[in-house]
Amino acid sequence: MRGNIARGANYLTRGARLLSHPSLRHFVIIPLVINILIFGSLIAISFSYISDLMDAMLSRIPDWLTFIRWILWPIIGITVSLISGYIFTSVALIIASPFNALLAEKAEELITGQAVASLEGVGAAFLAVPRSIVRELVKLLYYVPMALLVLVISFVPGVGAVAWLLLGAWMMSIQFVDYPMDNHQLSFTQVKAAVRSRRLTSMGFGGVVALCASIPLVNFFVVPAAVVGATLLWCEELDQ
Repeated sequence: MRGNIARGANYLTRGARLLSHPSLRHFVIIPLVINILIFGSLIAISFSYISDLMDAMLSRIPDWLTFIRWILWPIIGITVSLISGYIFTSVALIIASPFNALLAEKAEELITGQAVASLEGVGAAFLAVPRSIVRELVKLLYYVPMALLVLVISFVPGVGAVAWLLLGAWMMSIQFVDYPMDNHQLSFTQVKAAVRSRRLTSMGFGGVVALCASIPLVNFFVVPAAVVGATLLWCEELDQ
């Protein structure tokens, strides 16, 4: 497998640093506001349900196995956080996808110094909403069968959290690399092939994005940073 996990993870950090650049600052505002509204609302609504679910699962453990609860609690917590983080991120991306594509476009122009013939301005981003939603649904349909398989695997003790992290890393890399590649009219099949060509680097990037998306407050800012980080990954390693 080609690539480097640590280098991949560093793309998110580099993407976060570029967000303050004057040429990108204005294009970060709309995705950031959408993320805050969606993540804030969904977290507030789902927190009680997630807590009740974990209590219900742990309450089924016999009294003589009470000590296992201290082991299962972090495992269940991590698994639920990864799943909910991906779901919340997916909802935010479906709504904000045209603006994320616009951010990726401006980031690529900043990185390469060359114009990208794609969206031009916020007005064009609004007009691209229907097409962007269809593209997001294609990614969601790709994700669902794998998620169901991982859900089955999750019943094996100690395997669930790792399986969800690996799936989240793979999907987050595809999810965000798709923005700069879609700006060049490249197909979803080509996106998967490009990510696969630098599997370790892509998994390192996607893994740290998946982890950050599962952390409250941090997940507000991870999407724009990941869009710019994925654009760096595209420009430096995947644009063959």
